[in-house]
Amino acid sequence: MNHWALPTTGSDKPAAATLAPRNDAQRRQVRSTDLFGNCREVLIEHAGEFYSLRRTSKGKLILTK
Repeated sequence: MNHWALPTTGSDKPAAATLAPRNDAQRRQVRSTDLFGNCREVLIEHAGEFYSLRRTSKGKLILTK
């Protein structure tokens, strides 16, 4: 799994439009089709609170509390 991060120039600003691969063991990649199945909405529990992740008719994702 490749994740991409902008390389830094030593300051807080990222370097110009070059992308460098980043390996991040703290991330997990999930396909939206695996997450949603045939549903348009998924409830996510995080720190005792529930969040709704919805798929719009135009294919966008909206996360709300």
